[in-house]
Order: sequence, then structure tokens, then C-alpha cells
Amino acid sequence: MKPKIALVHDWLVTDAGAEKVLRAIIDIYPDADIFSLVDFLSDDERAVVLNGKYAKTSFVQNLPFAKKHFRNYLPLFPLAIEGLDVSAYDLVISSSWAVAKGVKTTKNQLHISYCHTPIRYAWDLYDEYTANLKQPKKFLVEQTLKYIRKWDMQSLERVDYFIANSKFVANRIQNSYNRESSVIYPPVETQKFTLWEEKEEYYLTASRLVPYKKTKLIVEAFNEMPTKKLYIIGSGEEFETIKKIAKENVLILGYQEKKTMIEYMQKAKGFVYAAIEDFGIVPIEALACGTPVLALNDGGTHETIEDGINGVHFEHQTKENIMDAVERFETLQFNYKQISKSADSYNEERFKSEVRGFIEEKLITNLNRF
Repeated sequence: MKPKIALVHDWLVTDAGAEKVLRAIIDIYPDADIFSLVDFLSDDERAVVLNGKYAKTSFVQNLPFAKKHFRNYLPLFPLAIEGLDVSAYDLVISSSWAVAKGVKTTKNQLHISYCHTPIRYAWDLYDEYTANLKQPKKFLVEQTLKYIRKWDMQSLERVDYFIANSKFVANRIQNSYNRESSVIYPPVETQKFTLWEEKEEYYLTASRLVPYKKTKLIVEAFNEMPTKKLYIIGSGEEFETIKKIAKENVLILGYQEKKTMIEYMQKAKGFVYAAIEDFGIVPIEALACGTPVLALNDGGTHETIEDGINGVHFEHQTKENIMDAVERFETLQFNYKQISKSADSYNEERFKSEVRGFIEEKLITNLNRF
């Protein structure tokens, strides 16, 4: 009997890395119904992420100012995700970096959670999120996160199997939840990011301009290297700050369409990335273009970037470490074809095949449930 499938995603507000995973799962199971706390995708984003479908949403969708400020309703997220009714489904697949894994299921359902990460701000980044807050906001945030963490642990039993998006996240799942997981790397559109061997004399970084991406740090490093050119693609809350501090050798391009970003990525001599990522799709896109990556030796890029082969590692998130990495990078020679080939193992078809195989195996193991 063909199982009835529900896909549960935290929230749908943009087309980012987690949404690429969701879209690939939708490709595997096109008849599945989709659930999410909120669905505020634009028509263009909906066509790409959900293949034109709409998600069944929680009560948060209709709360005041939710479209722009739904994250302010964080204390209600556990209640909201538990209010999504997936009781009619045999198989529940959650795509979770926040609360989706806590959707209510029964012993007669199979729940597989593709975990992008345990909730960062409730676990390993708790101190970072709360350190600079002032009272009374600090007290309120701390109490909220303690509640989220307690609920996160209580809802663990609803997940039968975890899939981690990297070994780094598998370790987080083990440390936070004391649960085993299987690693299946996310899908990367390697077929769209194609090899270009004629590199130009500039470095590139591309990401949302938010603090944890450390783009400001990269700019500070290149400000100290006036003979080296850096291009920045992206938008976000740090845009104006970065624009103010950037010197003449740093060009801020803002948001760019994918076609334009690919062209810049193909021609860059190196792609610079300083964030601690759960996996890091954008660095793999750069590799697919044959562009070596200068990246932090931590998180997902510790696994995907091989020092001296397809890029260069630096050990700490400091401008001095980035500057040293650039200097060392320029003493090395890279095989652009080999770099592009190193990205092949992260392609979309590989992801779909591995996820389909994993789920089918678990369905067979759990046949007596249906």
C-alpha cells in the first residue's frame, strides 16, 4: 500500500538552503501534503520551492504583523507546530532546524526528520544569542529559550529516525539529543554552476548580510589588503554597516539574480567564506564553478573544503586569519577542473537517491505500522 505522506517545514518565507532540501523531497514525493508554521512565499518563490503548491499553516499565519515579524511569536511555536494535524498520514517527513521535528505523531506513524541543525539559539549558540542583551529583555529571552529547550527534549520521542545534513550536525544531534543520525548531504544545483577556467583578479563572497555569516569580518580583512579586490553579493541587516566601512578595493553588489551571481562566481579567483555553517551550500556552488574556496576549518566547510586541493582553510574567525589565508592562497596553484569535479558528489540526483533509499528502507522495516 502506498503510504500517505506529510512534509513538515519550519517556515516558508524565502528560497534558501533548507528550502532547496524541501524542494528535492517534494520532487521525490510530489503527492505529499506540505505543512508549515507560516507560508509567506512570493509567487516566484512558490513556483521554485513548492512547485506552485501551498502549505497548510498554523495559527501564527494569521497573527498581527506575522508576515514581517512572525519570529517574534517564538514562544508560541511549540504550540503552533503541535497544532498542525498530520494524524491522517502514514509517513511524516520533517525538514527541521527549529520546531518542525516536534510535530505531533502517533506510534502508528513513521516520522523521519531531516535535521539541518538542532535549534541553534536554544543549544550550542545559547550564550552567543543572550550575552549582549540587556534587562529586562535578557530575562525574557533566557526564559523563552529555556522553555524551547525543554520542549525540544520532550518532543524527541516523536522522531523515529534522524537524518543529519553533515557530520558536524550529526555530532550536534548526538550532543544535544543523545540520538544517532545518518548523514545525507543536502542537494546542490551543481549542473547550473558550471566550470569556468579563466579566472579574474578578484575575490568573491556571497551570503545574507547578517552577523553570523561574518561578511563584515571579511571586509575588515580586505580593508587591510588594498591591492586585493573583493566583491560582495548579498543583502541583509548589515548592508549599510558594511557599505560604510568598505574601502575602495571592496565592491558591494547587493542582491543579484542567480545568473549574475553564477557569472561572478565562475570568474572569481577565490571564494571567501567565514561562517560556521551546518553544511554550507554556497561554497559547494563555488567549487562547481571551479573556484577554490577560502573557508573556516569548522562546521560544514571543515568537511567539504580540502586544504590545498580545492581551497584553503583558516582556523579562527579573525581578520588576521583571513589575511593569512589569502596570502597563502596566492602561493598555491589549483586545478580548476579537479575542483569542479569535487562538487559532483553533492548533486541533486545523489541526494534524491540517498533520501529515497533511506526512507524506503525504513518503511519496509516498519511495515507492521501500516
